[in-house]
Amino acid sequence: MSDIINRRDLDFQVFEVHDADSLTRRERHADHSRETFTATLDTAQAIATDKFAPHNRESDENEPTFDGQKVTIIPAVKEALEAYCAAGMMSPTKDYDQGGMQLPVLVAQAASAMFKSANGPTLSYAGLTSGNANVIQNFGTERQKKKYLASLLSGRFFGTMALTEPQAGSSLSDLTTSATPNGDGTYSIKGNKIFISGGDHEMTENIVHLVLARIPGAPAGVKGISLFTVPKFHTDEDGKIGARNDVALAGLIHKMGWRGTTSTMLSFGEKGQCIGELVGEEHKGLACMFQMMNEARIGVGMGAVMYGYRGYLASLQYARERPQGRLPGNKNPADPQVQLIEHADIRRMLLAQKAYVEGALSLGLYAARLVDDQRTGETEQVRTEAGLLLDLLTPIVKSWPSQWCLEANSLAIQIHGGYGYTREYPVEQYYRDNRLNMIHEGTHGIQALDLLGRKVMMQKGAALELLGREVRKTIAEAEGSEGLRPFGEALTAAWNDVLETVRKIGSVLADDGDRALANAAVFLEAFGHTVMAWTWLRQAIVASKALPSAASDDDRDFYLGKLRACQWFFRWELPRNGPQHALLRSLDDSTFTMSPSWF
Repeated sequence: MSDIINRRDLDFQVFEVHDADSLTRRERHADHSRETFTATLDTAQAIATDKFAPHNRESDENEPTFDGQKVTIIPAVKEALEAYCAAGMMSPTKDYDQGGMQLPVLVAQAASAMFKSANGPTLSYAGLTSGNANVIQNFGTERQKKKYLASLLSGRFFGTMALTEPQAGSSLSDLTTSATPNGDGTYSIKGNKIFISGGDHEMTENIVHLVLARIPGAPAGVKGISLFTVPKFHTDEDGKIGARNDVALAGLIHKMGWRGTTSTMLSFGEKGQCIGELVGEEHKGLACMFQMMNEARIGVGMGAVMYGYRGYLASLQYARERPQGRLPGNKNPADPQVQLIEHADIRRMLLAQKAYVEGALSLGLYAARLVDDQRTGETEQVRTEAGLLLDLLTPIVKSWPSQWCLEANSLAIQIHGGYGYTREYPVEQYYRDNRLNMIHEGTHGIQALDLLGRKVMMQKGAALELLGREVRKTIAEAEGSEGLRPFGEALTAAWNDVLETVRKIGSVLADDGDRALANAAVFLEAFGHTVMAWTWLRQAIVASKALPSAASDDDRDFYLGKLRACQWFFRWELPRNGPQHALLRSLDDSTFTMSPSWF
């Protein structure tokens, strides 16, 4: 079995749960079939296994260095990215005339998942570039598209997004980088950015930064932020490289994990000669950048899934191979030791990991399928509803895996015992790498505020009602199965709890938003667990229908494993929600009224 993915599970998710085959009936994907989708996944798995996975540990132990002149990265990173670009993985969903394959986002995201599992830090250079290219394609001028787009999509240039500043952190409304008009359509950019992933390296001819800055006289706060293309090297309309722009690397940041990606401090305009070009309208930069940020948030969630998944597979293999101890009922020391997996408590930890990572993978691929429906759905209503559901679920797709797939990594270390805490086994690195995902692209708390303060309330709860409709459809399907009916009943109760909590908090939100949102992180967790229960029930319904006609013992075992993981989640995890909803509805003020001086 592969150590980066259970391919049987990935195929189950793509084809059986999310019905990728149906997408071939849409005009955009009419040239495709299950065979071309499978070939794409096969290619991705081969490149991820052969080019990305082998240097995952090496890039952790030999992180990028800066000698004051240039950044040095181990050669294997560039070699892997060149193979990735050569296979068309940089632009799999793009039009044919852009060098793309016009693949559905669902299939592209499934392919990407294997690269994330194999080596997330190396893939992040490509992921940031794809997001950068999408912003330029959707909001850039024709001149900007001509200068940058083809080079970004081919991997000749890489891209970044430069948002965060030292004094502002996640508070974008407080950024101070300036953009002064030069009178010729360009702007002089001046300011400092921090934690810019992929911000400098020597792997490509150019790096195109998307920089948030303020034009003089702009309104205060987020309504006064504009977006600019700022290349490392000036570029003409034909993509030809010119002189160095006034963008300087101030230093590299040394991280707990995810060490293979350069995390940079950048200085723009130290010499007063940094030139940028406006993307979109003045003062509307955040709206443009949110497209990239939302894509990145889903990408972060999927990255968290795959690090959890990689740890799960490693601990599963270890538990199957490592003999240790005897079952509690056997007191005979002369008997041989049993494999770890024979112990019930080990199976508990494996079941938890399986439920977290396979459930979260299904949720991430559901989000990808929503993007497909938003872009190519058969009717305007389908496209609009998909967009609303995607908006609502994005905080969950980002944050739930970042919390619970990290917990899966912790359990993987526990299964390895003392060995898991050493660098001789890979699970400690997976934990360190995954710990970043709760932080970047919007922390847990920021996602919670977005979910409760905006997403569930937007358009008078329209998105929440849409999700409720989908949840009820799944519950109705479960009614037809005696074994799944109790889970449908439990999900009904859990969904009603969500609605009651939203009603209670919503009645306070308009008048006392600070108090209403003080415990938003608890709501994020409870809502996320309910969504995950729904995700598991969807998988269980498919598995239950497929089980009677399973083609082999392996298939039968696979479907039975899905059903048992669903049972585990409903019995062990979903009950966490009750006390959380009680706390939320009480509008407990413990955190809100805790004086800073009392700590």
